[in-house]
Amino acid sequence: MGEQEEFAAKLEAAVIRHIGPPGGITELRRLTGGATKATWSFSARIGATREPFILQLSRPRARLSEGDALAELPRVVGKDDAMMMIAAAEAGVPAPPVRAILDEADGLGPGMVMSFVPGETIARRILRGDEFAPLRAGFAAQCGEILARIHAMNAAELPFLQRFGAAEQVELYRRVYDACDHPQPAIELGFRWAHDHLPDHRRYAVLHGDFRLGNLICGNERIKAVIDWEIAALGDPLQDLGWLCVKTWRFGGKHPVGGIGARADLFAAYERAAGISVDPAHVRFWEAFGSIKWAVMCLMKGQEHHRTGRRSVEQLAIGRRMEEPLHDFLQLLAGEE
Repeated sequence: MGEQEEFAAKLEAAVIRHIGPPGGITELRRLTGGATKATWSFSARIGATREPFILQLSRPRARLSEGDALAELPRVVGKDDAMMMIAAAEAGVPAPPVRAILDEADGLGPGMVMSFVPGETIARRILRGDEFAPLRAGFAAQCGEILARIHAMNAAELPFLQRFGAAEQVELYRRVYDACDHPQPAIELGFRWAHDHLPDHRRYAVLHGDFRLGNLICGNERIKAVIDWEIAALGDPLQDLGWLCVKTWRFGGKHPVGGIGARADLFAAYERAAGISVDPAHVRFWEAFGSIKWAVMCLMKGQEHHRTGRRSVEQLAIGRRMEEPLHDFLQLLAGEE
């Protein structure tokens, strides 16, 4: 039996065990092989019905040296990742239904099986496709409503989440940057600015951590599912709003909220749903610091081969983009969109 056939056999046994017989795996296709997860789509027969599914397996964190700041960055994997989506769905957040949480007996590694949610995740299609015009009309407001529900999730039911407020983030990302040993004046300025403008937030809430186009499955009219919860944490809820407005995640769109909508619509919908007021200057901090964070991540990915010994064209290409978020940060400081 070949490697692919063995993998399919293990997956079929897991489906039968957790979801139901007779299994019958077909259309198994690898979708991504990212740094934190690997994803497949497949179909399986459950009873008399054939259903489409998604399999996600968590990758182990790269081996890090003692004291490496990367080890302290939030990361939610395996069963915890599945529990995030189950809790989100219970809180009214659109999320893919989790059908199975894999365990050691399945022999596939930590991960889960979800129902397939049809829709689009590619930003350029969502931004430009005529069929998504109804979605774009209400996108910012939908995001505000969904984020309010995420931030209302019961943190006590998610004890694995790491506390990661503004001060903790600035300090930790500074350490990640210093470890790269590649001084950049604009990044130095960014950290000095962030330290001087830390928001005085006292509310800690459940954060998605990476709420943006690419991590939203969109239908023609509505956001159908929020995916990729692996950097969820407990922190300042306005961080999620600011991250959504970071220029990198506009993908060439002209408007601040995901390239599609207006900040005023995002804030108004969030205020209605969450029952708290939004300070635009507070969100602006997270939008500006989001560009610095992404610049540090680009630098880190560009140097990944030094850390792991593995060369990746994708990682190097991301590393080369470091200047873009730095330019965005400087534009924001100058009052430009």
